[in-house]
Amino acid sequence: MILFNYEIDFKLENEEAIQNWISACIESYGFNEGELNYIFCDDDYMLKLNVEFLEHNTLTDIISFDYTMGKLISGDIFISVERVQENAKIFNQTFDNELNRVIIHGVLHYMGFNDKTMKDKEIMRVEEDKCLTLFNTL
Repeated sequence: MILFNYEIDFKLENEEAIQNWISACIESYGFNEGELNYIFCDDDYMLKLNVEFLEHNTLTDIISFDYTMGKLISGDIFISVERVQENAKIFNQTFDNELNRVIIHGVLHYMGFNDKTMKDKEIMRVEEDKCLTLFNTL
């Protein structure tokens, strides 16, 4: 089950299409969908989480709490809409494309992909692109 929660004045326009896409991505990697909660928030909300749970006093676009067990993908994914908007400008992307990249990024972490090293970041970007391509074909 994929749920979308909003802590700010923001709402996805196409929740069902995004749910179907996330499910298709999970399935394409041989995993099963558990309970995924997406929480859309602002920078202040995200900073509080970052300080409290990760002891980082920095802004970020996503924080994910992984509850995956084996092949059952589950977790809470917090997304700062403000950071996504800013990053879309920095990376010369549309807001929707950058948002979708961040949405699937957390799920890819749950499936074992990392982004700590430059090599890991390159692999993560390739996997994000694969999922974004899938979104465009559904």
